[in-house]
Amino acid sequence: MLADYRRSDFSHEGTTKPVYVRGDGPAVIVMHEIPGVTPKVVRFADWIVEAGFRVYMPLLVGEAGREPTLAYGLASIARVCVSREFAVLASNRSSPITVWLRALARHASAETGGGPVGALGMCFSGNFALAMMMEPCLKAPVLSQPSMPFCVSRAHGKALHVSPEELTCLKQRCLDGEKVLALRFKGDPMSPASKFETLRREIGSAFEGIELEDSCANPDALQKQAHSVLTEHLIDRDGEPTREAVTRVIGFFRERLRGGTAATNAAPAAIPALAASRILP
Repeated sequence: MLADYRRSDFSHEGTTKPVYVRGDGPAVIVMHEIPGVTPKVVRFADWIVEAGFRVYMPLLVGEAGREPTLAYGLASIARVCVSREFAVLASNRSSPITVWLRALARHASAETGGGPVGALGMCFSGNFALAMMMEPCLKAPVLSQPSMPFCVSRAHGKALHVSPEELTCLKQRCLDGEKVLALRFKGDPMSPASKFETLRREIGSAFEGIELEDSCANPDALQKQAHSVLTEHLIDRDGEPTREAVTRVIGFFRERLRGGTAATNAAPAAIPALAASRILP
């Protein structure tokens, strides 16, 4: 599944992690969810490549290409919770790993001719894209089911997992014209509506939130609670809202990184045209 990707090790300030790279065009950093770079995360990355982008997919935890299981997921959650790289309960600061990710964004920009970079995080990595906006080359942040800080209280549910400095930077960049796209299932307790409410309050019209009905999720997924919009709970079939959400993500990257629009740039053959009225609140 990863045979078409080039693996390299990227190091910054003593931290080294493998990164899987494929494609040509503007850079997009795809940050996986728990438990790791699963086959469906690779499938999503393939769609981004087919849309004309160069994907950089770091392995933050877990194993590359391994199918998810309950035991594997629990082991990855445990590693995230105890690792100093991830501050899972931090409301007003980001995880230390975002420093490494910002360096990766600079590296990806340099490798693609100094152009803009997109970043998409999923679940525990969802809000990392907000902290990465401290890096000027980061132009297209996408948050799929952002879950950190983990929702152990109402305050945690509202928090964005960024420092005051990072939030100030994000707000200024949005005032200067940048946008933020985020996705979640409406009933997902791991990625509560309160996080989207905070984003709407903090950055206003610069925030685009896509919230899908839980009934749109793949019923055959290992996890029965609808959660993974772009991967495990996606139904890979024309007309499905989760597939349309993928199309919107691709359109967002085109708009922000290429200066085009979803209407003037055809999506890959596997992805249908966006029917926005079906998935936007």
